[in-house]
Amino acid sequence: MKIEFKKINTIPNYISALRFILIIPIFILLDKIPDGYEYRIYSAVLMLLAGGTDLLDGYLARKLNQISELGKIIDPLADKIAVALILIKLYLIGIIPTYYFLIIILRDVIILLGGLFVSSKVGKVLPSNMLGKITVLFICFYLLGLVLNFQEIVWLHNFLLYGSIIMSFISVIGYGIRGYDAIKWSKNEHVSEL
Repeated sequence: MKIEFKKINTIPNYISALRFILIIPIFILLDKIPDGYEYRIYSAVLMLLAGGTDLLDGYLARKLNQISELGKIIDPLADKIAVALILIKLYLIGIIPTYYFLIIILRDVIILLGGLFVSSKVGKVLPSNMLGKITVLFICFYLLGLVLNFQEIVWLHNFLLYGSIIMSFISVIGYGIRGYDAIKWSKNEHVSEL
């Protein structure tokens, strides 16, 4: 995999980098949510802003034709780090159950390691797909609901909880199939070049 340095200096890459920066105040504010509801609101606003950068960077990358290998790396990496840190913080302050924490962290570890393996085999990074985006959206809405204390709306809480768990399993299977297909296609291309 080769990263062209002239493609690093793009608007979508800066927006992805902003998501990394937003993680810091979110992580700090989440510690304070037991102190008052206003900290829940501040945290939620920053989480929504971070989520907005995720939608915006991909849209602009396609619209401005600024899709880069670096962008394919930092966009999903920023997602994974943001979700993992919020998940860890909410787990540490006792808002997330252990089984949920383990399922989501394990999903991200499997996808990250699988992605590295596939990249080493095919020589390029596979971009995020719609299944992964939908899964992260479910997870983010569940986390956002917890931050805003929406657990009392039982049907919504359960829908987001179980929906994000089901989507996590489906996305791991989907990424596995996609990775297998990419390796198989890459081998076929290599054979046809000989």
